[in-house]
Amino acid sequence: MIPVAEFKQFTEQQPAFKVLKPWWDVLAEYLTVAMLMIGVFGCTLQVTQDKIICLPNHEPQENLSEAPCLQLLPRRSPEQMGALQEVKGLKNNLDLQQYSFINQLCYETALHWYAKYFPYLVVIHTLIFMVCTSFWFKFPGTSSKIEHFISILGKCFDSPWTTRALSEVSGENQKGPAATGRASATIVATAGAAPGKAGEGEKEKVLAEPEKVVTEPPVVTLLDKKEGEQAKALFEKVKKFRVHVEEGDILYTMYIRQTVLKVCKFLAILVYNLVYVEKISFLVACRVETSEVTGYASFCCNHTKAHLFSKLAFCYISFVCIYGLTCIYTLYWLFHRPLKEYSFRSVREETGMGDIPDVKNDFAFMLHLIDQYDSLYSKRFAVFLSEVSESRLKQLNLNHEWTPEKLRQKLQRNAAGRLELALCMLPGLPDTIFELSEVESLRLEAICDITFPPGLSQLVHLQELSLLHSPTRLPFSLQVFLRDHLKVMRVKCEELREVPLWVFGLRGLEELHLEGLFPQELARAATLESLRELKQLKVLSLRSNAGKVPASVTDVAGHLQRLSLHNDGARLVALNSLKKLAALRELELVACGLERIPHAVFSLGALQELDLKDNHLRSIEEILSFQHCRKLVTLRLWHNQIAYVPEHVRKLRSLEQLYLSYNKLETLPSQLGLCSGLRLLDVSHNGLHSLPPEVGLLQNLQHLALSCNALEALPDELFFCRKLRTLLLGDNQLSQLSPHVGALRALSRLELKGNRLEALPEELGNCGGLKKAGLLVEDTLYQGLPAEVRDKMEEE
Repeated sequence: MIPVAEFKQFTEQQPAFKVLKPWWDVLAEYLTVAMLMIGVFGCTLQVTQDKIICLPNHEPQENLSEAPCLQLLPRRSPEQMGALQEVKGLKNNLDLQQYSFINQLCYETALHWYAKYFPYLVVIHTLIFMVCTSFWFKFPGTSSKIEHFISILGKCFDSPWTTRALSEVSGENQKGPAATGRASATIVATAGAAPGKAGEGEKEKVLAEPEKVVTEPPVVTLLDKKEGEQAKALFEKVKKFRVHVEEGDILYTMYIRQTVLKVCKFLAILVYNLVYVEKISFLVACRVETSEVTGYASFCCNHTKAHLFSKLAFCYISFVCIYGLTCIYTLYWLFHRPLKEYSFRSVREETGMGDIPDVKNDFAFMLHLIDQYDSLYSKRFAVFLSEVSESRLKQLNLNHEWTPEKLRQKLQRNAAGRLELALCMLPGLPDTIFELSEVESLRLEAICDITFPPGLSQLVHLQELSLLHSPTRLPFSLQVFLRDHLKVMRVKCEELREVPLWVFGLRGLEELHLEGLFPQELARAATLESLRELKQLKVLSLRSNAGKVPASVTDVAGHLQRLSLHNDGARLVALNSLKKLAALRELELVACGLERIPHAVFSLGALQELDLKDNHLRSIEEILSFQHCRKLVTLRLWHNQIAYVPEHVRKLRSLEQLYLSYNKLETLPSQLGLCSGLRLLDVSHNGLHSLPPEVGLLQNLQHLALSCNALEALPDELFFCRKLRTLLLGDNQLSQLSPHVGALRALSRLELKGNRLEALPEELGNCGGLKKAGLLVEDTLYQGLPAEVRDKMEEE
């Protein structure tokens, strides 16, 4: 006997797959089990018992074809049956082997094929139904997606984050009406207290009653760090799975195909069973040419299981009909609604997560099947499709990772002396930041989608805010807070149009630093948002690719003191608007592609510092016009291609700092010595071969940089500059250092590395301010100094 368990492998799936089985698939599964039992039972009877029993027919040969087997039996009247004293059977003179031979021969030739193979057909058809039902669970192209989906679905359903997110939403939904009720009661109570005191007690008593019926929001459990990381990984899995599954509809197509196949199979089974079921008869006439073997040619046979098989056949047909109706209903369900689209509208309305996206294709189809099992799965799964939910989780993980104690360890003083907290490349902004009320400067770099919470107002000492590639949204209520507290604002982004508009409304701002590019089609116009609201702005820095000075700069012309334009090599053409900046004290035009000093600069009467670094200046003949800038004290012309300094540099008598490093100078004019106010002169990284003796006239000179040139000797007049504190002579071709260096009593830093010196003069000991740390020279030369000189330099 064949046990039913042997067929279990045809329908065996993972227990978790049950969530993808709607009620009709479950019913069909039970029906196939019942049909299989019918088939197995019939096969067992067919194998273990006699199939057919035959007896010879004694009627004449000519009457055999005309009379059925039933009519060939001898018939007697009731009177004859009663009169007989003894009934005797007919003698057939056949032995057991002959009977067995006849039974087998008649079974094969006379019995209809449907009656012979009915139980086997039932088993085969049932196995086909089982394969059709579970094929998409086994097919490689679909089973992998199903297994992945079931795995993710189970983790989403059991995740503590799902419970927390839904509990928070539930709490908010319950808190909303309650809060509204409390607010309304407070307003009414306040309004009713004014008219008089007579009814105050009663009104307060009546209005206080609603407070007692407010439902408390559910308690939200806290997630530990491990659970938070697991939920974060789950969000990434859901994103990748959604992208992968939404690309095609193989699951939907496969399910339709196997359903259509089952319907076709059902119709075929139903038709031929209804046609052939009547072929199962109890008596069967058998005519075979066996006269030479048995002496008989016709037999009357009894199909021993005909009665039972006919009952099983009608039962089987009934089950097949029910099975077919479920398949037809499945087709109706598949085609009467768009199963390749799934909307979370009801979940969005229930949970308040309005950003849960609708899905399509195989993802949508599986969710429709899940709803047939339990719609709670889809609801809990939707939590991991919501960006709001993901941002909440990231925020929770950030708060776990960045505790106030850890953040305090990152506090440092910046260049301006403010206590600064710098955070870089975080997935969000930790709420714990706002517990550090001592923070004066907040620097956020490469942090995506920042939305400042109301807790920002707790940073009462905040004066400086830097947003570097960190898109930020600011609620309107916090704009007032930043407007009153913020003094310095730095924004760096890919394009200047990404600068938040609220930045231009910070009226208390004193410094604004913007960095970003104009789109190519807008670079020449260089349109910037209006700066009219920035009434106290003193410093404006703009690093971009502007073709001209933005017109909005003139909005702050009356009080702007420092303007920095860094163009990254893009040519700055129109500079006439600079003339309107009457109060400007410092101007930087860095990497602006300038070939001449702009004439608009000479109109700035209040200008004190000018920086033209990293341009294409070859000639500075216009330097004579700087005599109109009577307050100019610092001129930076470094990192250009200047080949010579004109003689009328002598006109710049008020100049205190002159930077000419990284140019192509080979000589310096003797008239440079007439710049009597010069305190700093930097001509390093040029091609100077000598210095004019007139350099000794610079009696106020304190810093002289001559490193990285081709100097072979120094004029003795240089050492008349008695106020010189820093003298940089490294990487030249000096063969000796004059003993007159001892006259520089204020010298505290002397660089001599990279020359051809063989010894140092012992007069260095007369430089009272020069110590070993300030003397940059080869060790061999230093050790060649007299011991008393070295001891003097090494004294603290």
